[in-house]
Amino acid sequence: MGWSVALACASEGEPGKVFGPGLVPDAQAAASMARGLYPAATLVETGDTVLDFALWPYEDELFVGAFGRALLLCDRRLFGLDDDARRIADTAAAALPGANCGVLVLHSVISGCWFRWYEAGELRRDVFVTAEDGVVVDQGPRLPAERPFWRAIDEGADDVPLPFDPEEFGLALAERYMFGRRLAERGADGFLPMELPLRRFKLC
Repeated sequence: MGWSVALACASEGEPGKVFGPGLVPDAQAAASMARGLYPAATLVETGDTVLDFALWPYEDELFVGAFGRALLLCDRRLFGLDDDARRIADTAAAALPGANCGVLVLHSVISGCWFRWYEAGELRRDVFVTAEDGVVVDQGPRLPAERPFWRAIDEGADDVPLPFDPEEFGLALAERYMFGRRLAERGADGFLPMELPLRRFKLC
């Protein structure tokens, strides 16, 4: 499909139970999160949208969805894979006390995946893979959902070119650890993650 994603997703509890019908966004909490990330910037609230639209923001935009037990943050600066990206990821992971948080970055042209996993605000897993360069970062214990992807490498295959698809890898982790369901599939309960409401901010 060719996904472009710059997303942090935190939840208190099993994500498949946290994310579902009836989630009510908290605009005030979303604004507070946005201002906390960029205290020196002028932030202008420019309305509401849904996750489908927000996954890959413009460079001067930020999207936040606050739902009490869950937080979504879409920020193109995560794509930088630098100190600022790590600051943003760490901030999102610490926003809800005791929550787990996944950070996923994919790009439709650059075939790679960056995924970070936090438990109660502590970074447990940091992995960055690309189709051309193979395994760039592989820190922390691998998550159970990763194991099928690593099998060939663990059995001795070279990682260049990468023997699995980075996008499939990232989406599998998002399904298991971030939402408890596939991003673009409506569940039997009628819930579709891509329809989650987010507040839109412009950085001036």
